[in-house]
Amino acid sequence: MDYKKLIKVALNYRNRAYSPYSDFKVGAAVLFESGEIYGGCNIENASFGATNCAERTGIFKGISEGESKIKAVAVVGSLEELTYPCGICRQVIAEFGDKDVKIIIAKSENDYIVKDMNDILPGAFTKSDLGK
Repeated sequence: MDYKKLIKVALNYRNRAYSPYSDFKVGAAVLFESGEIYGGCNIENASFGATNCAERTGIFKGISEGESKIKAVAVVGSLEELTYPCGICRQVIAEFGDKDVKIIIAKSENDYIVKDMNDILPGAFTKSDLGK
């Protein structure tokens, strides 16, 4: 898996962020099992509750195009410190991935860490918890 390629896509999408209220830009790149990569940026809204994170933007783009399973997600926020996915994004990643999904948290193409989904959301609530 080419982490640097995913980080490069995330950095590009970070530049597209719409964050006039927080001025905190985030970019993401979501690699699906098909090999396709969908990028996303955070998109703020004056009501704040309608704001969407970069990770979910990329995930929802992929799912709406017929993708079904996430293989990896790269996230770039602050270029000075690592920016992890928020709790809602972690839950959405868990919905479309498994515990082996790679989460690449980066400041740059050469400064990043890689975590498994289980590291950042242990004991995730998933569809298997919804007894039928």
